[in-house]
Amino acid sequence: MTAVTYRSHYIMIYVFMSIKGDKDLIKENKNTRTQNAIETKKNITEVARELFKELGIEQVSVDSIVKAAGVSKGAFYLHFESKDALVVALINDYTEIADMDYKSFLATVSDHNSVLEILALLAEKISDFIEFNIGVDNMRVLYKAHLTKTIDSTSAMSYNRELYKLFSEVLERGVNQNELRDDIPVDSLAKHLIIATRGITFEWCVRYPDFNLKEQVLDHYKILLYGLKK
Repeated sequence: MTAVTYRSHYIMIYVFMSIKGDKDLIKENKNTRTQNAIETKKNITEVARELFKELGIEQVSVDSIVKAAGVSKGAFYLHFESKDALVVALINDYTEIADMDYKSFLATVSDHNSVLEILALLAEKISDFIEFNIGVDNMRVLYKAHLTKTIDSTSAMSYNRELYKLFSEVLERGVNQNELRDDIPVDSLAKHLIIATRGITFEWCVRYPDFNLKEQVLDHYKILLYGLKK
């Protein structure tokens, strides 16, 4: 191999390593930016959650959120279209937590309970979570998002939610054990129970604080459930 060939060989290696190094650096920078963005979004979300709890949603502005979070307004709007969009994102998080909580709760309920009793217990659990974990202000924002459709709130409304599956499983057991009528599809029954809960929760939002959510949900469920009983 001549000196010129050696030199060309080393130049090619140098160029290749330089290109590889640049690509690795770009990838590393991209990963760093992605991680920073995730941390910024999480920071904004957690700060907003605490401010909403402390002051109430109406008393908290985007300005107060970014100030408390130590970020710019541009950073806020990079992740959220508006304050309402942030609230809906928080509720979506609550939805996932709630569904797992309901699933864990049902796993602890004795099989000696009738299906009607289990459904009543689940209704009570749902009412408590809505009232004490999500809260009336958050629910009002969620219903506003549902009605105006300016913010994507489909995850809370989706029939693929774990909650629908839980209701369907319990109702299916009731049908199989001959506790419930079998002339109505289980999926339809589950949807009606969820629709009832959503309607009563809306009424709670409208009439709060002069409306007992848990009491009204339980009363309504009794009417629905014992209407299904053979």
